[in-house]
Amino acid sequence: MLKIGNLKLKSNLILAPMAGVSDLPFRLLNHRFGCELAFIEMINVRSLSYKIPKTKKMLSTGDEDRPLGIQILGCEEEFILRAIDILSAYKYDVLDFNAACPVRKVTSRGEGAGLLKDPKKLHKLLKIIVKNSSKPVTVKIRTGWNKASINAKEAALASQDAGASALFIHGRDKEQGYSGEVDYKVIAGVKKALDIPLIASGDVFSPELAKKMFDETGCDGLLVARGALGNPWIFKEIKGFLKNGKIIKRPSQDEIADVILEHLNACIDFYGPTHGVKRFHKFFGWYTKGVHDVRVLREKSFRVKTKDEMFEIIRAFRKLVT
Repeated sequence: MLKIGNLKLKSNLILAPMAGVSDLPFRLLNHRFGCELAFIEMINVRSLSYKIPKTKKMLSTGDEDRPLGIQILGCEEEFILRAIDILSAYKYDVLDFNAACPVRKVTSRGEGAGLLKDPKKLHKLLKIIVKNSSKPVTVKIRTGWNKASINAKEAALASQDAGASALFIHGRDKEQGYSGEVDYKVIAGVKKALDIPLIASGDVFSPELAKKMFDETGCDGLLVARGALGNPWIFKEIKGFLKNGKIIKRPSQDEIADVILEHLNACIDFYGPTHGVKRFHKFFGWYTKGVHDVRVLREKSFRVKTKDEMFEIIRAFRKLVT
């Protein structure tokens, strides 16, 4: 069991907020396959404050989408407070503050991983968020800005002191982005320094790598990100492997095709036929990654514009792999 503030979770495997990915159809699918807590993709507090329609759409949820986390991004007190006030009208369970995003346009504004350069400001902002939020507050950080400034422990302790209920850490520094090796030793050092739960992230692509993260860091939970792309089965696979050391049999190609179709229909229902199909292009690529002789179909899938064309692609995929 994992406890984040007053939220008690039966599972310590959490679905990460991923930009352009973690929408309602994606979250609901992963919930169905064993993910208990999932996060909406990162939301900028300015966009939320200005009530931009796209942001409102991102916040769409439902009863089956619980427990639910919302992750906000920002560095200005005024807009952070305004965002928290707006979110009070929504049903969710955890509020996460992003101090980890490595994208240049984000860090150049002093947001995301840019806050790792100023742990005192991170502490100040978190105190404001904790004071004004009715939900447990968490924060996501990285190991540091670069190899010369690994300050995860300082940022983590500042977050804990500010009242954070748990800490998420990606095991790379800002300059690494999502490449290079995960630093398990830094994560382990942060875990030893904290009293609040530590949830680790980075290269959780398989049950074996999930176990490695637990074994080498002592973390309390895992944040699954890219490992869930086209692979909602990963939650059951990790749980099974941690329980008995056995790898669960991978789904058949027909089972994969069934999930592809289910996900496509959910996207069409949520976004409409045109945008739903366009949105789904990348997901088809993820679901079929590594499948033999699928390259031509994948390339074709990125050009289709209608649901009937996409249905035909899925039918062809079934024939290809049987």
